[in-house]
Amino acid sequence: MSEFIYLDNGATSYPKPQEVYTYMDSFYRRLGVNPGRSGYDICMEAGEVVEDTRQALTEFFNGTDPNRLCFSYNSTDALNLIIFGMLKKGDHAISTTIEHNSVLRPLYHLWKYNGVEVDHIPFNSQGFVDPDDFKAKFKSNTKLVIVNHASNVIGTIQPVGEIGKLCQENGIPIAVDASQSLGKIPMDMDALNLDVIAFTGHKSLLGPTGIGGLYVREGLEIRHTRAGGTGVRSAVQTHLDEYPFRLEYGTPNTLGIAGLKAGLEWIKAKGLDALFRHEMELTTMLRDGLQKIQGVTLYCQDDLTDHISVLLFNVDGMEALNTGTLLDVDYNIACRTGLHCAPRVHDHLGTTQLHGAVRFGIGPFNTEAHIRTAIDAVSEIAEMQSKRG
Repeated sequence: MSEFIYLDNGATSYPKPQEVYTYMDSFYRRLGVNPGRSGYDICMEAGEVVEDTRQALTEFFNGTDPNRLCFSYNSTDALNLIIFGMLKKGDHAISTTIEHNSVLRPLYHLWKYNGVEVDHIPFNSQGFVDPDDFKAKFKSNTKLVIVNHASNVIGTIQPVGEIGKLCQENGIPIAVDASQSLGKIPMDMDALNLDVIAFTGHKSLLGPTGIGGLYVREGLEIRHTRAGGTGVRSAVQTHLDEYPFRLEYGTPNTLGIAGLKAGLEWIKAKGLDALFRHEMELTTMLRDGLQKIQGVTLYCQDDLTDHISVLLFNVDGMEALNTGTLLDVDYNIACRTGLHCAPRVHDHLGTTQLHGAVRFGIGPFNTEAHIRTAIDAVSEIAEMQSKRG
């Protein structure tokens, strides 16, 4: 069988750097205890790994207080803490049609069951939202703007800095879903005028699954929506108000945090700009190759400025699932098909009736040879389909 080619990095990065595997194994064998809960040496040392990772992540996007970096289990978990902790009956929220279900579903739940009003800003033909559209929706009861920084479907990087400036001028908090962007592109909370960042560790940060988090700017508070153990001040009956305990509950995923630490260190060593440049060179190569194939439709890929390394397409006349199956079975290429947990994007693109589209997600370990093979494979599938038609 031909070499296995992984082009599903939008779902999770794979493989991870060898340094991540090695460090996680060493950490769990040596320090696999409950961190910071007791005073013995390896417990304290495990706690130091957690706090070092908290500090490193905070510095990575120019946060100011590591204690306001709260670990969760993924972006969905973090976004639920944000959305349910910041909105209540009578409030108004603004989001976009480019969002993942980790935002769409909590907002829908609050609209249906809690009387929260929600507006969704549409994106244009190139895949971008207009900051002025947000301003036009601001109301006296607007309590949250929440935007997907980089689309997991079409790869467009939204102008969150401009949106954030408008929010700041109007006293409205803005949260961003940085699931796809953090670890790929530079992110500075001050420069982008952001109040809250939600992230996951298993995508561009090159860590394992089951770890993520959020960062909350000083001066903004998120209500408790859960309660539980914190390992400190156990006699207090209410959940603690101070960060990070305010939004952390129970034993953390210490092994995941260790892997996230190793992934972040690898990215810093290689250079964020160098990694992004490599991925986008391959994305451009892939886009250019697919554009030349008769019977292939690309979505929002005409200009790759302000894009990450995610590319969406369909073979004309084929359902996305069938294209993906052929890529897997006949060419040993792994990709993602369907609606990508972002149904409003596909409604906008008109791909819902095809049950979505095919997504290639390029990562740091992909090569030009992988891209050439993928282009050839899609070309053969498109040619076969045209003969059938």
